[in-house]
Amino acid sequence: MTRVAIVTGGSRGIGRQSVERLVEDGFAVVVGYGGNAKEAHDVVETLTAGGGQAIAVQADVGDEVAVKVLFDTAESAFGGIDVVVHAAGVMHLAPLAELALDAMDRMHRTNIRGTFVVDQQAARRVRTGGAIINFSSSVLGLGMPGYAAYAASKGAVEAITLILARELRGRDITVNAVAPGPTATALFLDGKDEETVARLAGQAPLERLGRPEDIAEVVSFLAGPARWVNGQVLRANGGIV
Repeated sequence: MTRVAIVTGGSRGIGRQSVERLVEDGFAVVVGYGGNAKEAHDVVETLTAGGGQAIAVQADVGDEVAVKVLFDTAESAFGGIDVVVHAAGVMHLAPLAELALDAMDRMHRTNIRGTFVVDQQAARRVRTGGAIINFSSSVLGLGMPGYAAYAASKGAVEAITLILARELRGRDITVNAVAPGPTATALFLDGKDEETVARLAGQAPLERLGRPEDIAEVVSFLAGPARWVNGQVLRANGGIV
């Protein structure tokens, strides 16, 4: 039986790389996307041309009706759901005293409400032996200025992750979060000058930015062989303390 995964935020960056890795691992994948229809359909076209199974479905992760349709479509197309990777997220950076509250609200809707809505459907639908994988961030432990609202939203993701793992006792479903460090994606690079990027890249002992495929490798691990890893936050950041 082919295993089935839903990946939100699957049209670009870490989400897209996770889609590609899971298809390589033999999954049929539903690419959830918000507004990047062309990119989502491009990745599906590329994967299906290579013999993979993938479809694209638009869904605002903060909209419980749209997310229900996303899960319904996955079940209709492929017969069930084994893994949910919730990679959709937004980031607005500014000192706490200066951040516009509407920017904070947008992060709250996508990063907190979105995680809750997606995980709620996942908790109801993922089959025995499955996995739910959320996304936090290593900035939560670094206390970097300008990240207060974003880090707060990811703190909520970690709380949801750890509690849901315990609530699914007896279901043989793992629930974990991946917390990337600085990773070379549009979400991270947008608005940063070369000096800032170089400084952040130098934080890790490996002296580079993470790559989306580095994070997708962790997703693959949690989606497949990592059956004894549960209720954890894996900080995939190259050794940043």
